[in-house]
Amino acid sequence: MKKKTVEYGKYGYFFILPFFLVFFVFQLYPLIYTFYLSFVEYYQIKLGKFQGPNFNGLKNYIMVLATTEGKGSDLKVVSWFDTMTVKSIGNTLKIWVLNFIPQILLALLLASWFTDTVVKLKGQGAFKIMMFMPNIITASSIAVLFYSLFNANGPITMMLQNAHIISEKYDFMEKPGGTIGLIAFMQFWMWYGNSMIVLIAGILGISPSLYEAAMVDGANSKQQFFKITLPLLKPIIQYNLVTSAIGGLQMYDIPSLFNVDQSFNGKPNFASETITMWIKSLGFTSKDYGKAAASSIVLFIVTLVISIVFFAVTKDRQPKQKHAVIR
Repeated sequence: MKKKTVEYGKYGYFFILPFFLVFFVFQLYPLIYTFYLSFVEYYQIKLGKFQGPNFNGLKNYIMVLATTEGKGSDLKVVSWFDTMTVKSIGNTLKIWVLNFIPQILLALLLASWFTDTVVKLKGQGAFKIMMFMPNIITASSIAVLFYSLFNANGPITMMLQNAHIISEKYDFMEKPGGTIGLIAFMQFWMWYGNSMIVLIAGILGISPSLYEAAMVDGANSKQQFFKITLPLLKPIIQYNLVTSAIGGLQMYDIPSLFNVDQSFNGKPNFASETITMWIKSLGFTSKDYGKAAASSIVLFIVTLVISIVFFAVTKDRQPKQKHAVIR
């Protein structure tokens, strides 16, 4: 009998070629070019004329992470971690933590309710659509809406003042806590529905036989959630943590449209300035591409470290097996 040979056609490569072309042009090349720019001096002197690119080693990183004096070989560090790059990263982390903790907790609660076979909530489809709707609305619309509601003469501000919940002189736009709290709430309101849908999909992927066996053994809903649902949802929660951290550290649209000055810097007094807003200010306003690239790499490193920490904390740990010693 003749052996049958399988011939692999070359046409499959044509189908995957567009992805690789887009990836190389719009992702890989800009990433490599950003690394290159972070090690060179490259900024605009005047309209149409640029200084550089001239290799300057780690000077861009020093200038974005430390307050310095002098130029060139006379550059001296005055203090570390007291720059706008570091402060804007701190602002970004603060906003992300304030929106992600309630987001994941509410999403877990709603996902467990919607998948509970005992509760069996009616009209689940309508509730899911309503809770996912904020994710569909554009961020610019949400930012403008909340600014109209919470500015000094906004209806909600006036209502809270009339109810004596806040003082008559309180202005959300002039208070760092008020502005950061509202941005965090908008991020939470936009994304908790998306997290809920992902967690529901994860719960529905758990075998129903596990819950049936637990019910036979007399486990209530709370015990089923903490002993079955939560442990088996760990990969999905890990996915939510990492993707939320990556997206949260890159937040730009809402903070840049909600409460900014004429130069599009976060008010009040840079309290709502996120790292992406500061990178944009360096690259497009100051035209200092070297510092902007260095700040981008710092953001990349911070995101990488946080993602690694999340992977390490949420990974499955196999119990150590004790081997009997035979003598």
